[in-house]
Amino acid sequence: MTRNTRAFGFTSLVAALMLSGCASIVSDSQYPVSIQSSPQGADFKVTNSHGVVIHQGTTPATVTLESGDGYFKKARYNLEFSKEGYQEQRQSMQSELDGWYWGNILFGGLIGWFFVDPVTGAMYKLPERRNVNLVQVPMAMQPTAAAEPAAQPVVTAEAVPAQ
Repeated sequence: MTRNTRAFGFTSLVAALMLSGCASIVSDSQYPVSIQSSPQGADFKVTNSHGVVIHQGTTPATVTLESGDGYFKKARYNLEFSKEGYQEQRQSMQSELDGWYWGNILFGGLIGWFFVDPVTGAMYKLPERRNVNLVQVPMAMQPTAAAEPAAQPVVTAEAVPAQ
C-alpha cells in the first residue's frame, strides 16, 4: 500500500466520521416493527402524530416506521386493533433515544450531535415488536347477524253480537 493510498483512506475515514453522526453510522432512521395479536387475524391501523394513517393490515405483519418526526422530535404512533367478536384495542408507541447517539462525543462531533442524527431521526429507535391481547366480547353482548324479530302476540277478532 502506498503512502498516498493510506493517507487517502485515513482522510476519507475522518471525513466520513465528521460529516455523519454516530447513530446514523451504526443505527438507522427506519425500523421494522412486528405487529402481533392474540388471537391472530386482527385488523390493525397505524396513524402518525399528525393523524395520518400510514399502515393498515392484518396481524401478524411487519411495518417499517420512521424513528424521527422532525428536528429533535421523536416519532409517535397510535395503533388500533379490531376483530369481530373482540373489543377494539388502542395502543401508543413512540421512539426512544438510541444509545449510539452518545457516540457522537467520540466520533460524530458537533455535526453529528446537533445536525445529522437529529435531522435524519437516527438518534431515535423504535421497539422491535408490538403485541396486543384482544379481549373477547361476551356472547350476550355480541350482535347477531340474523336476529329474529320478537314474537308478536296473535290477536283474533271475535264476532261481536250485533245489537
